[in-house]
Amino acid sequence: MLSTQVKTYDNYINGQWVKSDTNKTFQSLNPANKEEVVGNFQSTSSEEAVRAIEAAANAFPAWSSLSTSKRAALLNKAADLLESRLNEIAEELTREEGKPYKASLGEVKRSADTLRFYAVEGQTYTGETFPSDDPKMRVYTEKEPLGVISVITPWNFPLSIPARKIAPALVTGNTVVFKPSSDTPLIGYRLAEAFHEAGIPAGVLNFVTGSSSEIGEVLVKHPAIRAVTFTGSTRAGEEIHRTVSMTTRTQMELGGKNPLIVMDDADLDEAVSLTINGGFSLTGQACTGTSRVIVMRSVKEAYLEKLVQRTKDLTVGHGFNNDAFIGPLANEKQLKNVLNYIQIGVDEGAELLCGGEHLTSSEFEKGYYVSPAVFSNVTPNMRIAQEEIFGPVVAVMEANSYEEAINIANDIEYGLSASIVTNNIQLAEQFIKNIQAGTVKVNRTTTGNLMNAPFGGLKKSSTSTFRESGRVGLEFFTQTKTVYVGY
Repeated sequence: MLSTQVKTYDNYINGQWVKSDTNKTFQSLNPANKEEVVGNFQSTSSEEAVRAIEAAANAFPAWSSLSTSKRAALLNKAADLLESRLNEIAEELTREEGKPYKASLGEVKRSADTLRFYAVEGQTYTGETFPSDDPKMRVYTEKEPLGVISVITPWNFPLSIPARKIAPALVTGNTVVFKPSSDTPLIGYRLAEAFHEAGIPAGVLNFVTGSSSEIGEVLVKHPAIRAVTFTGSTRAGEEIHRTVSMTTRTQMELGGKNPLIVMDDADLDEAVSLTINGGFSLTGQACTGTSRVIVMRSVKEAYLEKLVQRTKDLTVGHGFNNDAFIGPLANEKQLKNVLNYIQIGVDEGAELLCGGEHLTSSEFEKGYYVSPAVFSNVTPNMRIAQEEIFGPVVAVMEANSYEEAINIANDIEYGLSASIVTNNIQLAEQFIKNIQAGTVKVNRTTTGNLMNAPFGGLKKSSTSTFRESGRVGLEFFTQTKTVYVGY
């Protein structure tokens, strides 16, 4: 591997950058060129994770007592630091995660904006005052921070997801232990670095890297942990949810198998664009990605003809290739997973209309590349129609009516995002009520959400307790105290 002069990055515990006591590190690799080592990172021990939690617990009284305006000012300063390094961090994000450079620029900018958003919202987030029949009594509620929060995040949005968890946690007065994915630790490091340089007090934010098998249990079971906010696989989220104590809150944003319904009155060119942008952008590695298309039988052939042609015209390449729409998968495990599901689809009897090839020619030989795949003649009970693939694979199913399409869309364990393409506003309103999903769209991609709007899923896509993003994203990190004051 090309590991010459590769930098080793430290953990951040109690305000200090420190190496692991294990004296062991692991490598973060470029998925477009697995011979390029992006950086070496600390293999943290469970004892060190405990130290990070204890540092956060010790810092909590002073941080929670600090005025909200001062906490907000620190978030704004960290946002300024991120934005001042926009190009540098975006380049690192593309090297470490593989997404197109333009998308990386957008993620860094959005993350800075998220910090600023919560810096404002946190200063107006208060309790309520209630009328009372007793004129000599005042009744009101206060919003109080919980304590130490574990933030555990995935690799597909390695900056924006941590930002939308850490910012509301900090501005409401909590302290944080942050563990990024081991596939993208450098970008998590950059976020912690921005807070450090902004002057965050020691112990308020701690950053540790390493395997979930070594430190994951500590980060969810330690008695000082008051809440765990996690984004990742449904399997891992269910395990965390079962593991935590009764008094530990959980916020789990998990898998998706998101449908796009194409009605017979739809603009088919628009429907194809929505399918490609929702299913293939970010190499299909978005929890809200379009992985199922349910199309009316009367327009199915015309839709498929357009979709296959557009898919074949897509350029696959590394993130710095301006012509590339699809980049590499994030790691070797993802590559094997996607290729396995493509074979499963073929074995189940679905028709592979295009793509699904492991690209290994000279341009791709050092990366984890798969050509975008379109399956037709998919039935609802097939595994490729039920299980999350998390790659550039779209399964197309047909329906004879809106009612049949809704039944197919809802007959699944996930309920994250869904969309319909139609010009019938009455049908669109019916869809909004009928679909079992936390994010519902009309004539838009299943992917993408506003940072000022709530985000979350139903069924096994989420714990369905507290939403992320928007003003409601502050609720998870606070508890309500009701106060009666008599005079």
